[in-house]
Amino acid sequence: MKAFACIAAAVTLVAFSAPASAQFAKPEDAIKYRQSALFVMSQHFGRIGAMVNGRVPFDAKVASENADIVADMAKLPWAGFGPGTDKGGNTRAKPEIWTEQAKFKEGSDKLVAESAKLAAAAKTGNLDSIKTAFAASADTCKVCHDAYRNK
Repeated sequence: MKAFACIAAAVTLVAFSAPASAQFAKPEDAIKYRQSALFVMSQHFGRIGAMVNGRVPFDAKVASENADIVADMAKLPWAGFGPGTDKGGNTRAKPEIWTEQAKFKEGSDKLVAESAKLAAAAKTGNLDSIKTAFAASADTCKVCHDAYRNK
């Protein structure tokens, strides 16, 4: 029984140490995954944007809940940009993502960091702090979209 437990633990460890791109059976699955993660993130980001831009009444609790989701979702889509995911599917990703991987990763890391700051600002309930953090997060989105997303 101990041997089985050791083998199971080793198999689990190997599975978790595999590259993130290995979790997708086909490149189309990775494309769908990243698009879904980015869509969910944009929906929650838009809800905060509506508040900071005065289109809907400010609700600190709702802003904080949405900012937490944005911060969590910001960590997810990058695994879906692995090798072979540059073609196929209905994607607007530019080829530069795969030819400028270090720069693209720098942008994704910045979004993760700015999203975490947005979530922290939202926890304060201070609309001015949220506006500042929202603008910084939005700028990271824009820079990446301008460089790596076809219109």
